[in-house]
Amino acid sequence: MMSQTVARIGQKQIFRRRLLPALPASIDNSFKASAFPQRFSFPSHYQQQRMVQGVAITNNCIVNTNPANGEIISRVPCTTKEELERLLSASCSAQPQWAATSLTDRIRFLRKGLEAIAAKKEAFIDMIVQEMGKPFTEARAEVEGSVSRDEYFRVLQDALEPKKRGKNCQVVRQPLGVVAILSPWNFPVDEILLLALPALASGNTVVVKPSEVTPETGAMVVETLSSVLPEYVVQHAQGDGIVGSHIVAHPLVSMVAMTGSSATGKKILQSCAASLNIKRLVLELGGKDPMIVFDDADLEQAASDAVTYSLSNTGQVCCSIERVYVAQRIYENFCERVVRHAETFKVGDGRDPTVKVGPMVSSIQRDVVKEHVKDAIEKGAKLLYESPPVTGGTFHPVTVLSEVTDQMKVYREETFGPIVSLIPFDGTESSATRLANDSQYGLASSVYTKDLAKAERVANSIHAGQVGINCYSIENMDVGCPWVGHKQSGYGYHSGLEGFQQFSVPKSIVLKPN
Repeated sequence: MMSQTVARIGQKQIFRRRLLPALPASIDNSFKASAFPQRFSFPSHYQQQRMVQGVAITNNCIVNTNPANGEIISRVPCTTKEELERLLSASCSAQPQWAATSLTDRIRFLRKGLEAIAAKKEAFIDMIVQEMGKPFTEARAEVEGSVSRDEYFRVLQDALEPKKRGKNCQVVRQPLGVVAILSPWNFPVDEILLLALPALASGNTVVVKPSEVTPETGAMVVETLSSVLPEYVVQHAQGDGIVGSHIVAHPLVSMVAMTGSSATGKKILQSCAASLNIKRLVLELGGKDPMIVFDDADLEQAASDAVTYSLSNTGQVCCSIERVYVAQRIYENFCERVVRHAETFKVGDGRDPTVKVGPMVSSIQRDVVKEHVKDAIEKGAKLLYESPPVTGGTFHPVTVLSEVTDQMKVYREETFGPIVSLIPFDGTESSATRLANDSQYGLASSVYTKDLAKAERVANSIHAGQVGINCYSIENMDVGCPWVGHKQSGYGYHSGLEGFQQFSVPKSIVLKPN
C-alpha cells in the first residue's frame, strides 16, 4: 500500500512516496485483522475536516502550515488503520533480530544515524523554522545539539552493559519489544532522539508518531535514521490523537514514551490501563517552573536568565520559567533590569537571523496566552513591557507582568508563551520553598543566591525533578543525570543512567556457587 505527501517548497512541488513494508507471507498471515477488537477501528468522521492544536486535517491529510505567514508547506496523509497494523506487525517481526545485534553494534548504527542527520543539517533547520516558527538560531542550536552526542553514547552503553552482582550473579538488560514514541512539536528533532536513541540501543524497535504540528520534520528524522538502520527497526506513522490512541492501545506495543501535556498523559495512562497487554510508560508532561531570586543574588545574571528562559522558543517549553519570585527588598531594581533585557528580544519571522522570538505555534495557543495576560491585568497585574506588534502570522508580543498573584491564570496554568511573570515575596527561605511548591507541577526550578548553603537547603525542599542553583538546570546538566517530572509533570523518566534503563528490563542470572 502506498501513501503520498505533496510538499510545497518555494514554487516547486515535491512528491514523496512512502511505501509501507511488504511483509514475508509467514509474518503477514500470522497477523490477522481479527486479532484487533472493534474498538481499534477508525471513527467514521475521520475523513472529515477538523482542527487539532490549530492544525486543519482535511480528507485524512494534515494541512501543514507555516505559523509565521499561514502558507501551506505540505499536505501529509494520516496513517490508515490498515497501514498502521502492517507497520506495527513489521516492527514486531524485526525486533528479535535487532535485539540479537550486539549493544556495541546497535550503538554504532545509531552513531551513523546521527551522522546522516548532521549531513542534512540545513534541511532540518529550514523545516523546523517553517513548521513551528522557531527562530533560525534556536533551530540551528537544536539540530547541532541533537547530533553531538559522544559522551551521551558512552553513558548510554554503560547504562545497558551487564553488571556483576556479588561472586555468582550478573544482571543483564533485555528489551521490551515495540516502543511507541509520541513526540511533541516544540523540539521536533531533539525530542524524538531523546526517546528513540535509548529505546533502540536497548534492542527495541520503534514506531514514532510525530506531532501533527511538525509532521515533515518528524518524518525526516525517522526516515534519515531508517536509511542506515536495518529494515523496519524504526518507522513512523502520521496523524493526530486518533492515530496516537490506536498506537497506544495496540496489543503489539509494549511501551509508550511521550512528551506532551499532562492532560494527554492522563489519557495515555487510562488507555494503557484498559489495553489488552500491560505496557510500560515514560511520560514527560507539563510544567510551571519557578525561579527564586533572593536579595543577595547576582541581579544582572538572574534578570538575564529570567528573561532568556521565559522567552526561549517563544516560551513554548515544558520547563520554561513561568513564575519568577523576587525578594521584596530588590524587587523594583530587578523589575527594571528585566525590562531592559526584554527590550532586546525582537519578535518576528524565525527566518530573520535577528529575531529571538518567533510566532506562536498556532492561533489557538496564541489566544491562550492572550487570555492569560488579559486575566492578569484585569485582576491587578501591571504591564511593565510589551514589545511592538507584528502583523500577520500568530505572533504574540514579549510581555513583562509584575504584581502577579496566585488568583491569576498566568500563575496557576501552564501559559506556554513569551511572558515574564514577576511576583514579590518576603525573601525568607520558608516562603521561597512554599511558593515554589505552590503548583501541581514539579518539572524544573532554579534558585539564585550567593549563599550556597541556603541555595542547597531550598533546592532540597523544592518538589521538582531538576533544580538549578544560579543557573538554568537543563543548560548545565551532566549527560548522566536523568530528566524527571515530579507531581503532575511526569510518569517515569528519561535520559541519564537511570533514564536510559527505563527502556529495558533487568534480568538476574544466578550461577550455582562452588
